[in-house]
Amino acid sequence: LQECKIQNSSREYCKIFAAEARAVPDFGVVPEIIPLYLIYRPANNIPYATMEEDLGGPCEQYCVTERDGSLVARGASEIVLKCCTFQHWVYQWTNGNILVTDMEGVGWKMTNVRIATNLKGYQGLKESCFPSLLEQFAAAHQCNRYCSILGLKTLEPAKPKGSKSPSMGRKSAQSSPQLQK
Repeated sequence: LQECKIQNSSREYCKIFAAEARAVPDFGVVPEIIPLYLIYRPANNIPYATMEEDLGGPCEQYCVTERDGSLVARGASEIVLKCCTFQHWVYQWTNGNILVTDMEGVGWKMTNVRIATNLKGYQGLKESCFPSLLEQFAAAHQCNRYCSILGLKTLEPAKPKGSKSPSMGRKSAQSSPQLQK
């Protein structure tokens, strides 16, 4: 259940990110986090299972958390750079409260995402979930050309507060899809 909540919440952030990225010329293709479904099988010894789309090939790791707790981007391909930009965007969107830490997949379709947060109770987590990764990300993230294209600010460790779109100031008359609810 926890994995479904994390992946599907990250998917919602990714949809908002995609809408903002598509509005910017020259950004190009955007990663997609596929949905993870929880299914109930009452007649089975293990009544719950997760199910997701078959990605049609072996997963590649794009952004991972190493055993020592450090965040690593695996390479400098367009996919890896855009995954890093998505991480930056989520971190900035949530004012340093949430970070998508792990992303792997086949091509532009991502799965097995993880998060770090300092929000107690986020997605049912009883305790904080790797809050040190938030500080590390802010200190170590190297902005790339896609961060620049979206107009994301250079990161500094943020003090937790309310969320807003990092692209709000990008164009004068345009607002984030989040604010149009």
